[in-house]
Amino acid sequence: MTSSCQDEVVTGPTMCAALCHKSGRDVEPVTGDCELTFIGKGMTPPQKTLSPPEKIYMDWRQKRRPGAGLYNLGSTCYLNVILQCLTYTPPLANYLLSRQHSRFCDQQGFCMMCIMEDHVRKVLYSSATAIRPRAVIRDLKFIGEFKPDIPGDAYEFLRCTLNAMHRACLRNICSSIKLF
Repeated sequence: MTSSCQDEVVTGPTMCAALCHKSGRDVEPVTGDCELTFIGKGMTPPQKTLSPPEKIYMDWRQKRRPGAGLYNLGSTCYLNVILQCLTYTPPLANYLLSRQHSRFCDQQGFCMMCIMEDHVRKVLYSSATAIRPRAVIRDLKFIGEFKPDIPGDAYEFLRCTLNAMHRACLRNICSSIKLF
């Protein structure tokens, strides 16, 4: 899937902004709290930056050995592959390992960000060769309208998981700023 830089807010000195500028696409530099932010022509800058660029670590903050693998609990290979991809995405893993979300989360019951924090910690800190992703499987019904055992399971699980994580993050900030 390709996206147009004109339709996105791109923060920091990124390759996308450089490519947009080089290709003649209209992007306007806007000064922000932290760094230069490139806003597509006609777009307004965001009211609040939730993650300033200087707090996003693209590489592992701490070098570590590979963590535990995941057991297949029935037909969960589609789920395991997505969990492994998310676990080994350094900027996301760094954030989840910091427990920044759960320290301020007041959600009662299901919270996908809290589940992912626990999952990443279990995988990366476990001395076992493999673990069972029981919490994710237990809460599969809350992650989204996901229907397992159909073609595109991995894609659909990823989409639903990212949506659930996004909702959890927005829920934490709704009280401090008006989003809707």
